[in-house]
Amino acid sequence: MTALLASVRSAQEAFDAAQAGAELIDLKEPHAGALGGVAIGEIARIVPALRARYALRPISATIGDLPNDALDKIGARVLEVAATGVDYVKVGVMPGAGAVACLRHLAGLPAAVVPVLLSDDGVDRELAALAARLGFVAIVFDTARKDGSTLFDHVDVEVLADCIADGRARGTMIAIAGSLGWGDLDTIRRLAPDIAGFRGALCDEREGRQGTLDARRVEKLARALHSAHELV
Repeated sequence: MTALLASVRSAQEAFDAAQAGAELIDLKEPHAGALGGVAIGEIARIVPALRARYALRPISATIGDLPNDALDKIGARVLEVAATGVDYVKVGVMPGAGAVACLRHLAGLPAAVVPVLLSDDGVDRELAALAARLGFVAIVFDTARKDGSTLFDHVDVEVLADCIADGRARGTMIAIAGSLGWGDLDTIRRLAPDIAGFRGALCDEREGRQGTLDARRVEKLARALHSAHELV
């Protein structure tokens, strides 16, 4: 079964998402970019409060949008975020120059790093295969542009399916995200990733991903994601 990851920006959204059925809570600030980081102090405040109520709910957090070659800044930020007690630290990796070096750098950090392979120009098979070989606990396929298009508008679904199968064969959890919504559920079910991440679909449709999370939408989407027979 594919687990639902809800991206949230505050303690209240985190509580609402967890209570509504999100299996993973991802701390991210949508106003600050595709992988905008929540302030370290806020992450440190949210994590113990959420754990006190939902002890076994995995929590991830992003480090913010940084270029591949900012290795020192990336490393420092990863360690800062990891020190807050989150389970996973998400780091965006753009294909192209510096991507391989960035992945290798991330693999050597003393933290549970999850690389987010930004796939606006399609899935980079070689980069995905390298990420799986490097032994990351999970890999995310996502998009950097948040312009109303979804991951599936930018990637070949069959190539993505092959990458999911390759990661699974190596024991790596695979997540997909990228402005996914109700219209993508059939494709998500067919691909059957370990995790599907959402933000905009969980917010008031008039406000989009920068709006406030709506717990009713989380609950409805969780039910639909987990049932092949749910009408949406």
